[in-house]
This record gives sequence, structure tokens and C-alpha cells, in this order.
Amino acid sequence: MVRAIVGGNWGDEGKGKLTDCLAEDADIVVRFQGGANAGHTVINDYGKFALHILPSGVFRQNVTNIIAQGVAFDHVSFFGELDMLSAKSVPESKIIISERAQIMMPYHILFDKLEENRLGKDSFGSTKSGIAPFYSDKCLKTGFQISELYADGFKDKLKRVYEFKSAYAEALYGKKASDDEALNYEYIYKYLITCRDKIKPFVRDTTAFLNNAYRENKNILLEGQLGSLRDPDNGI
Repeated sequence: MVRAIVGGNWGDEGKGKLTDCLAEDADIVVRFQGGANAGHTVINDYGKFALHILPSGVFRQNVTNIIAQGVAFDHVSFFGELDMLSAKSVPESKIIISERAQIMMPYHILFDKLEENRLGKDSFGSTKSGIAPFYSDKCLKTGFQISELYADGFKDKLKRVYEFKSAYAEALYGKKASDDEALNYEYIYKYLITCRDKIKPFVRDTTAFLNNAYRENKNILLEGQLGSLRDPDNGI
């Protein structure tokens, strides 16, 4: 059985609490979209937690938690939340990250801030956490899926993308690599290598995993982020 929890408004509908409750009977909880710009609040015997990347099923030892390919994956937030759970003595849970999830980059956050500043009074009121530039890269095919970090062509793609981002930053915002580490090639390269090495134990083909689980009639719970009215096509 597959159930989905999504917000019908603009977010803050209590999805995290409901997911935590329904996860008691679930085999798998899937965080399938969104990024670290919004959190799901869960209150339990361990304390009060705001989860931005981790699925809300991480408090249930019977649950396999999946971060799927639609998520804007921020490894800094991911490991920060794991440390937060550990500090509150929450037992380790099983977590799987999709090899096809795309990585939030330092320059996504920088470009988000620069664009809001450029727009001034016409700004969108962004949380400045890099979400719009992230999804823009996804459509432009200039983002990095996790699987690409382990591929032979990784460095070649990084060089191509870096040239594009450098030209973009200078042409639109007048920024160079010397102005911010988020535009520095060596910093970006080390950022991605650190991400690759740290997340490797968690990464696998989640599509195959979920297809098998569905055929085995496992209880699968899909956890959405924010709300339907924020949808770029159908929202308000």
C-alpha cells in the first residue's frame, strides 16, 4: 500500500506530525521532493525536532527512510540533522539516498541571495536557501546528480559547469571567484568530493528498491514538503 501526505495550502499543515504518526505502521517513508528551505516539526519522547532533509520516519526503528531523486540534497544539512538526532540519543535508523538525487551547491545559495538583492523592492521574498537556482540547474542540466560524482566524466563536467557559472556570476552580478568562496573552483571541487565520500554508505538505486517494495506489498508512506499552493504551475 502506498499513501502520500501533501499539504493542501502553503505549508505548515502539520505534515511532519502526521507522517511521524503514520510511520508507526509503515515499512518505508519517502521524502520525495523539496529542499532544506522548510522544516517538518516532530515532537516525541526524544524532544522537539525540525527536519529539513531527513524524512520524518527517522524516529521509527522499523522504518527504512528514503531521500528520493526529487529532493534538493544538501549534505551539510543532512549530516547536521544526523548529529542533532545523535545528540538527543535517537537510535540510528536506516537511511537510503537516491543515486539520482541532485546536489545543492554553494553557488546556488549565493545566487539566490544576489538575485534577491538585485531585484530590490521587486524581490520574491526568497528564503535565500538556493532553491530556485537549484531547480533552474536541474532544468538546464547543469546540476550534479549524486551518481555523477562517482563517474569518470565528473571532472570534465565540473570544469564545463564552472566556466558557465563564472561567466554568469560576473556578467549578471559582477562577481568573481576572488569575491566569494562559492565561486572558487577548488572550494567547489572539495565540497563535492567531501559530499561524495561522506554519503557513499547511504547511496543506492532507490527506484529499484521501491519497485521491489511495492511488488512485495510493503507499506510505503510518501512525505511531501511545503504545500500545493506553492506549486509554480497550479499554486497561487
